[in-house]
Formats: sequence, structure tokens, C-alpha cells
Amino acid sequence: MKNIKIIILTVTISAIIMPISGFAFSNGDVQFWNTESIETNVNDKLKIKVEEELRFGGDISELYYEHTDAGFNYNVTKGLDFGLNYRQICEKKDGEWKNECRPHANVIFKGDWQGVKISDRNRFELRCPEDKDDKWRYRNKLSVTLPWKWTSFDIQPYLADEVFVDFHGDRITRNRLYSGIKAKLMEHLKSDIFYLCEFNKSSDKVWTYNNVIGLKIKLDF
Repeated sequence: MKNIKIIILTVTISAIIMPISGFAFSNGDVQFWNTESIETNVNDKLKIKVEEELRFGGDISELYYEHTDAGFNYNVTKGLDFGLNYRQICEKKDGEWKNECRPHANVIFKGDWQGVKISDRNRFELRCPEDKDDKWRYRNKLSVTLPWKWTSFDIQPYLADEVFVDFHGDRITRNRLYSGIKAKLMEHLKSDIFYLCEFNKSSDKVWTYNNVIGLKIKLDF
């Protein structure tokens, strides 16, 4: 058990350090993403959640993205959740703000091994931009939360990888690699601070990337 923990800790430190050392001083854009959310339990099985997210790009010099998302999450069994959400997006593209509505369904498989929590979220979203045809997209996010909690704030490290698959044209168009820490600030207030390296495939099939620092604050009751 001790050897397993040492191996996991080594992998975690490498995953956090390598993206930063490999990309922080490259030509990728530096961004800041901030998410605020409220979540409440309707009963033992059902939760409802509302969130607001802002994204700043251009080396954190301007706001270019905003979304509001609301929906519910139902705990089907111990290892399975199901959710339905509606997201309204406003994004700045080529100097103009564009709107997009995006309903999405989520199927989440959960489990744990040796205290390591594993989550596999499968999202199917219908993208409805104001000036383009509607399109379906699949997003798979695999998250691994490590078994340690530090200090009275329950600081806990995690890693995640999210792949975006379009159901038209090119398949894999985006990939996000996360490394971060979650913490319990107060009884009903939680935080998530992370580094994210986002790879995007452009229309001319060229891969670019962004360096993102993220902060999530969630109030649950």
C-alpha cells in the first residue's frame, strides 16, 4: 500500500510540473477561467445546480467568453449518475459577440480503487450557434482524485483529461489536460484551483494550445 501511494504521488507531481515547464514559456495564450456555482440537494438522489463562468484571454487582458448553465444530477446507483443541463453561451469571435445555446446530457460512471476516486463523465451536447447549423458533440472527461487530504481545508489533488469528439468532419478537435487541487474553505463552500493545457484543432487542421489557470468556487447546501 505504501509503495502504491509513492508511485501515485510521483505521477501526480510529474503531471503537474511537466505541463508547466513544457508550455508556460511558449507561444500559447495565457488565460484565466473563473466559475461560480450554487448546488443544492432536493433529496438523497437529486441535486440541482446553477453556474456562471467567465474566461479571459489575450494573456488575461480581455473577457472573451461567458456562459450560464443550469440543470440537475440524479444518482441512479452508487456508481452511476445522470444529468440534464441547458447552457447559454456568449463568445467573442473575430471581434463580434456570438450566442450559442447548448443543451447537454451527462452519464457519469464513478468508482474507487485503493482510495483513489475515479470519475468517467460522458457528455452529449447539441450545439446551436446563432449563425451556423446545429451540431452534435461528445465529450469524455476522465478524472482521478488522489486519496490524500491535507490540512483542515481537506486539500486534495486530482488529475483529469477531457477529449472532444465532433460528430461531423474531423473527429477529435480538442483535448484538455488538468492538474489541480480541491479544498473545503468552509462548511458549505468549496474551491478548485487548477492548471489546464488546452489543445485545439483549427479549421486548417493545425493544433494550437492555451495555458489556463482556473478557479472554481461552489456553494452547496
